[in-house]
Amino acid sequence: MSRYAELAAASNFSFLRAASHPEELVTTAAALGLEALGIADRNSVAGVVRAWGAGRKAGGSLKVLAGARLVFADGTPDLICYPQDRAAWGRLTRLLTLGKRRAPKGGCDLSLGDFLDHAEGQLGVVLPPAPGEAGATDFPRRLQALASARRGWLWLGGVRRYGPRDLSELARLEALGAAAGAPLVAAGEVLYHDARRRPLQDVLTCIREGCTIHEAGLRLEANAERRLKSPAEMARLFARFPGAVERSLEIAGRVGFDLSELRYEYPDEPVPAGKTPMQHLRDLAWEGATWRFEAGMGEAERRTIAHELDLIEKLGFANYFLTVHDIVRWARAQGILCQGRGSAANSVVCFCLGITAVDPTKKDQDLLFSRFISEARGEPPDIDVDFEHERREEVMQYLFSRYGRDRAAIAATVIHFRPRMAIRQVGKALGLTEDVTAALAGTVWGPWGGMSPDPYIRQ
Repeated sequence: MSRYAELAAASNFSFLRAASHPEELVTTAAALGLEALGIADRNSVAGVVRAWGAGRKAGGSLKVLAGARLVFADGTPDLICYPQDRAAWGRLTRLLTLGKRRAPKGGCDLSLGDFLDHAEGQLGVVLPPAPGEAGATDFPRRLQALASARRGWLWLGGVRRYGPRDLSELARLEALGAAAGAPLVAAGEVLYHDARRRPLQDVLTCIREGCTIHEAGLRLEANAERRLKSPAEMARLFARFPGAVERSLEIAGRVGFDLSELRYEYPDEPVPAGKTPMQHLRDLAWEGATWRFEAGMGEAERRTIAHELDLIEKLGFANYFLTVHDIVRWARAQGILCQGRGSAANSVVCFCLGITAVDPTKKDQDLLFSRFISEARGEPPDIDVDFEHERREEVMQYLFSRYGRDRAAIAATVIHFRPRMAIRQVGKALGLTEDVTAALAGTVWGPWGGMSPDPYIRQ
C-alpha cells in the first residue's frame, strides 16, 4: 500500500486564502489514510491547536504536525517550517513574534537572516513560485542561498498543478533541488479538504483581491485540485519521481514535537525569605480567612480551605494564584474597582485572597469547585477578573512594568468576519449591488457562533 504525509496544508486561519477548518482537514486526512498532516498557515500557528485537538479525537491514527508557512519580505521563497522539538517550537514562535511586531496589524516582516537566526531544529520545505509568478525567475539563486545555509535540513516541494508542463516543471525542480542539496518532496499545497470547497475558495480570493468573481480571471485557481489527496493518488501523480512521496514520510518522522509538550511556566513570584510560594499562599489564604469569616470558621470551612490548598499544591498552581492576588491587591490599592467572576467564585481560596467577593461555602461546594480545579482535567483554572473600564489601561501598564514587555502581552486574536460583514463581502464578490447585500445582511441577527445556518442562507 502507498503511504504519504501531506506537509503543505493551510487552514482557514490563513485568512482569505484557505477554505477549510483545521478539524475538516484532519478528519478528511484520517479518512484518506494519510500517515501525517502538517498544518502550515501563513506566518501563523493559529490553526494548529484545533488541528491537534481533532487529531487526538481521531484516536491517534493520524500524526498532526504543527508548523507555519513563512512568507518573507525580502524575496526569499516561501518556506514550510516544522520544529523538531520543544526548543525549536519556541524559536519558531519567537521568529513569528519578531516579524509581526515589525509590521502593521495583520502583517509580518521577515527576512532570510531572521530565519537563519532561529533555524536550529527546524525542518524546511521550500515551495517554489508557479511558473510566471513573481520570483520565479530568481528562484534558483534564492534556493541555492537558502540550501547552502540549511543543507541536510531542507527539501524542495513539488506540486502537481495540472498544467500542460507539469512533468517538465517537476523535472526541472528535481534537478535544481539535487544541485542545491534540497531533495524533491511531493506536496499538495492544500487549500481545502474537499473539491466542493473550491467555489468558496474562489470567493475568498475575490474578497482578498477586491474584485468580483467575473473580474478575477487568472487570480483564481485553474481547477479544484488544491484538495487533500489519498496516498495512492499522490503515488500515481509522482510516479516519475522516485522518492518524492517517500520523503514526505521521512520528514514527518523527523518531527518529534507535539503540542502536548507545551506547559505554561508561571513566573516566580517574590515571597518572604525562607518561604516557598506554596507556604506563602497558605499564609495569605489563612490570613484572609480570619477577616472573611469574621463570625468564626467552622470545621467545614477549615476542611474546604485545606482541601483546596492541598490540591493547588499538588497541581503546582501556587504561583498562578499569587500572580492574580498581586494584581488584585495592587488595583485595589490604587482605588481601581475589580472583581473576580466565573468559576473562580466557586473557590474558597479565591474568596479568602480577596479575588472574589461571594462566599462559596454557602453553595454545593464539592460540585462547584470541581468546575474550577479538577485533578482529572490536568489544566490550570481560569480566574477571570473584571477591572473598571476607565482604568483598565493602568492595570495593563502595571503588568508590563511588573513582568517586563518580553514576559507580558495582551492575548492574541485572529481576524474573522461576523455574519453581517461576511454576507456583505460575499455579495460584493458575487457582483450583487449594495442595496441587495444590505438587505440580506439586515435579515441576520446574532453571531451564529461556529455554526453555519445553511438552510437559512439557501432561502
